[in-house]
Amino acid sequence: MRFVVWVVVNALALATAAWLLDGITVTGDSTGRRVLTMLVVGLIFGLVNGIIAPVVKLLSLPFILLTLGLLIFVINALMLLLTSWIAGLFDVGFHVDGFWTAVLGAIIVSIATWVLELILPGDR
Repeated sequence: MRFVVWVVVNALALATAAWLLDGITVTGDSTGRRVLTMLVVGLIFGLVNGIIAPVVKLLSLPFILLTLGLLIFVINALMLLLTSWIAGLFDVGFHVDGFWTAVLGAIIVSIATWVLELILPGDR
């Protein structure tokens, strides 16, 4: 059950970013198709953030300290771009247009995830 909540929270956070930013697009011919797309993208994003992001953050730790943590925004943006690229490989209708859109999207996703985790019951 925790896994399903995790995927749904990621999907809702990404949907919020897609709704707020013109540079993040979700395609689908119906609402149900777009919801399914967001759930698949939420799964991809969760796997990217669960497997790849910790390794990248560990390897770049000296630079994160040197930039007083600002490099985390760049890493999160790169993880969002990687999610968009992987979604493109699997022909999932999700795309992020460029680095600065990814930076803004990563900030929105971080805030939305934080708010959703506050709202949703259960231990994490």
